[in-house]
Amino acid sequence: MQSSVPTVTKAVNELLLEDYVIDMGKVTNSSGRRPSLYSINPTCAYFLGVNVNRASMSIGLQNIKNEFVSIELDFSFVLENTPESLQELCNIINSFIDDGSVDKRMIVGACINLSGRINSIEGFSYNYFFSENRPLTEIISAQLGLPVRLENDTRAMAYGEYKEGIVDGEQNVIFVNYSWGVAIGMITDGKLYYGKSGYSGEFGHSTLFNNEIMCQCGKLGCLETEISGWSLVNQFKNALKEGKQSKVKLTDSSEALQHHAIIAGAINLEDNLCIELVTIQSEKMGRYLSIILNIFNPELLVIGGDFSKLGDYALLPIQSALKKYSLGLVNRDVKLKKSSLGLRAGVIGACCVVKEQMLSTLISN
Repeated sequence: MQSSVPTVTKAVNELLLEDYVIDMGKVTNSSGRRPSLYSINPTCAYFLGVNVNRASMSIGLQNIKNEFVSIELDFSFVLENTPESLQELCNIINSFIDDGSVDKRMIVGACINLSGRINSIEGFSYNYFFSENRPLTEIISAQLGLPVRLENDTRAMAYGEYKEGIVDGEQNVIFVNYSWGVAIGMITDGKLYYGKSGYSGEFGHSTLFNNEIMCQCGKLGCLETEISGWSLVNQFKNALKEGKQSKVKLTDSSEALQHHAIIAGAINLEDNLCIELVTIQSEKMGRYLSIILNIFNPELLVIGGDFSKLGDYALLPIQSALKKYSLGLVNRDVKLKKSSLGLRAGVIGACCVVKEQMLSTLISN
């Protein structure tokens, strides 16, 4: 640390008084004067991560050693662009904190992941709960009584995999969130790539098809119109109208959950129609991901999101298409893997983001 012994000793004593570090005693197997051993106190600070999907949400609280003290995954919550939905979101988070064993005063901050266009620096979401007069981070912070950061859900998932998931030392990684919609998160030289205003990764809204299908973003022919959870539901319904048979029956539940039934039909029922549809989609996904490979030449491509549950049903067609459509030298350098964290990826990424923001602020001060 290029500091004198008295300076370091003074700093350590201050950290001990404030309970940021704990005394672990003397090193026993050392000759001469035995050095003292210290450790970060895992209870000195906590970080809240919240990952919000269209029809569910997950919340977790980590200590400073990246250990979860409480976590709840995939419980029901319908995300709507209304004040009532925002209030319910804040109420759920507050209830999670109140029901836990950690004093709220020990929670340093929260990171909330939402889909779509997120300006993390200024604290605005342009897809949900947008207000020109006040950043969303300020609105939620007032409700929670905590500092709040916003993050794009796919970027947070990518960072979760990078910090604690399937990434094994790779520094240039593309993460694909293949779910109700499609987006990518990018790690370049070990850091999240945001773009100028934080809108990078909107892969699903690339206009690639001349199919005259209206995308949820308002444009025609986006990638999501043929490759996504919502397009899978439409393709399944159209196939039934054409007379094809399936063991799967779609319920009248939230549309954002219907693609789960088709994915489950492929995995659990080995339903021919479900397998056929996800295979066709995944082959198309691989074809267009080959463009990403040719542009970025990453070390690792991670498939995450709902479709990652399909395993080889999705990965094998993607891999085959990547080999067919990407440059041989580029394809040779990349590894294709499935997310290892699943639903935990976004929560872990959110905790890591808010933790590093805090540390960056401390260092700058």
